[in-house]
Amino acid sequence: MINAIRGMNDIGPDETVGWQFVEQQFRELMAGYGYREVRLPLLEKTELFKRSIGEVTDIVEKEMYTFDDRNGDSLTLRPEGTAGCVRAGLEHGWLYNQIQRLWYAGPMFRHERPQKGRYRQFHQLGVEVFGLAGPDVDAELIAMTARFWHHLGVADKVTLELNSLGTPAARTHYREVLVAYLEDHRDQLDEDSQRRLKSNPLRILDSKNPDMRALLEDAPQLVTHLDTESREHFDAVCERLTDIGVAFTLNTNLVRGLDYYSRTVFEWVTDALGAQGTVCAGGRYDGLVEQLGGKPNSAVGFALGMERLVALVEEGSIPHHVFAPHAYLLMVGDDAQQTGFKLAEQLRDAIPDLRLISHCGGGSFKSQMKKADKSGAVLALILGDEEVQAGEIGIKFLREDRAQQSVNQAELQTSMQKLLRKSLESEFANVSA
Repeated sequence: MINAIRGMNDIGPDETVGWQFVEQQFRELMAGYGYREVRLPLLEKTELFKRSIGEVTDIVEKEMYTFDDRNGDSLTLRPEGTAGCVRAGLEHGWLYNQIQRLWYAGPMFRHERPQKGRYRQFHQLGVEVFGLAGPDVDAELIAMTARFWHHLGVADKVTLELNSLGTPAARTHYREVLVAYLEDHRDQLDEDSQRRLKSNPLRILDSKNPDMRALLEDAPQLVTHLDTESREHFDAVCERLTDIGVAFTLNTNLVRGLDYYSRTVFEWVTDALGAQGTVCAGGRYDGLVEQLGGKPNSAVGFALGMERLVALVEEGSIPHHVFAPHAYLLMVGDDAQQTGFKLAEQLRDAIPDLRLISHCGGGSFKSQMKKADKSGAVLALILGDEEVQAGEIGIKFLREDRAQQSVNQAELQTSMQKLLRKSLESEFANVSA
């Protein structure tokens, strides 16, 4: 038997309910803010990620799935979505002298040690905005994510951390100050931090090694080395979030793992998922468009991990009835099966949004009723040969204590519309709210 590749997981039909719920809420949120979907390739030229993410980052050095194709070109399965989105915008002329609010969804790939919440094929929902330089759009993205947590019912499980990385020039000056401090304490650095000291010293600030906590707490802070414009930008972001009641914590060691970030960076974190506590992260990357060959352009975005978010939502309750069938059609007898097949298609024509399972495979009334109940359907439509002869059909309420009804088949469409509206209106209104 051939098994799945380690770290690349199947998502079964019972699990996809949670995924569908999160995706549905995200699509509605994006539409509510005026963002449009783009769909991007899984494979890109390797050079795209080396130039954007940075050659000395862990992703490029250790984690990318890279190979030469038959033409000898070096290709990479995308480890993140921003670089591909910028590449697509430049290639198709979406970015020049335009404002774009875009979102995307799909799998990403990194060769890491698989553990809960960290996989080699993982899925992200991402948002990118181009052409807006002010703090207002930074705050809008963060406000959007805060609203998303409320829609999912996990707002009490996540907290927001903020920082500013300033401009590349300010960060270069700070890097010199930080390296000087760390060189003076080289004997306290772990092996990984010593390796990063020359290549990417800011990433040392994000070390998870508890033995280095005191050293890093006393390190010079980037926030005190910001240029004036970056400081004013960051203050404006914080002010807008405070105005709308979005609480946050200033984390001066928050630097993000990708080289292209500048100014605002943020993470939504949780302690409910063990070691993998970052649920959503993003920030501003104003230099990346130019770095990839375009004209200078402002850009900001975020990505959230689907696996972690679905796990977080499942700690609460996913409203399974949102995706459960409205009705299950039982057909007992040869005449009933023939009539029921036609009747089911007529119902689907008349009620386009109807979720109806037609029983297939025969079986007794009792066995079919068990399957109807297990399906999660609200109603069971009961059709036997006697009902066919009488031109009627039975309606049994599977989720309510109500007497079974019998209606004329010619009136079934009208009856179904009324019954479903009455039975589901309150439930679906609560979910939408």
